[in-house]
Amino acid sequence: MSHIRCLTIDSAVQFYFPPLPSRLCHLCLRVPWAKCPHSAPTAMHHELTSLFECPVCFDYALPPILQCQAGHLVCNQCRQKLSCCPTCRGALTPSIRNLAMEKVASAVLFPCKYATTGCSLTLHHTEKPEHEDICEYRPYSCPCPGASCKWQGSLEAVMSHLMHAHKSITTLQGEDIVFLATDINLPGAVDWVMMQSCFGHHFMLVLEKQEKYEGHQQFFAIVLLIGTRKQAENFAYRLELNGNRRRLTWEATPRSIHDGVAAAIVNSDCLVFDTAIAHLFADNGNLGINVTISTCCP
Repeated sequence: MSHIRCLTIDSAVQFYFPPLPSRLCHLCLRVPWAKCPHSAPTAMHHELTSLFECPVCFDYALPPILQCQAGHLVCNQCRQKLSCCPTCRGALTPSIRNLAMEKVASAVLFPCKYATTGCSLTLHHTEKPEHEDICEYRPYSCPCPGASCKWQGSLEAVMSHLMHAHKSITTLQGEDIVFLATDINLPGAVDWVMMQSCFGHHFMLVLEKQEKYEGHQQFFAIVLLIGTRKQAENFAYRLELNGNRRRLTWEATPRSIHDGVAAAIVNSDCLVFDTAIAHLFADNGNLGINVTISTCCP
């Protein structure tokens, strides 16, 4: 029974359940927990987190934690799809909360769900959902505008996917190019997409036309990096409409394809202009946008 006696309340909570990453290491009291060698996951920590594994999806059952009448756990997402306990086949109703496991969950740091693809963070259960929504190691979705393509994969596979599944996208070489959007007077929502290759990276140029309300259309132009957010910080881009003794310019840091086009449009973090302005610069219904990519000084 020695293995039970070693898990007293005082020693277990103090030794095996580390504080949140923003606090000092509770063992050496010198550096933040996340940077201290003591933060390396122990076998006991893995054993504790494994107690929360859902037997269906193998993700963690996190508060509020519900159990079957025999005490088996299943995560809330899977529970909604089940009619009986996947472990003992017993009834899942009435709902029984396991308050003891909820208290333990509040003292344990859980690994990110993308740990297998490289994320080394461990988080309090309340921080996991927000982090995993923006984790750099989560799968990349197809960056092409629209929801028709459901592809997901690694960053290294994005360009291969685009070349094979979206062969109509043209790629131009060089840091200064002209992005030509043809037939901008087409009715309804329309997307124009082009790739630009320079500085050893690939950039996606997107012009999107939306009808914000009846009879009023707007254009949104943006540059995305086929890369991570950290890599995107090393570049800047300039979009310029030029013609008829007029000039309209937008300069910004490219977004990573992890962020996508939609978020930029919602926040107007891109070149925005309406159809009246588009017609000032268009030539026979075609709109040329000068695109310049540059590197940022460290």
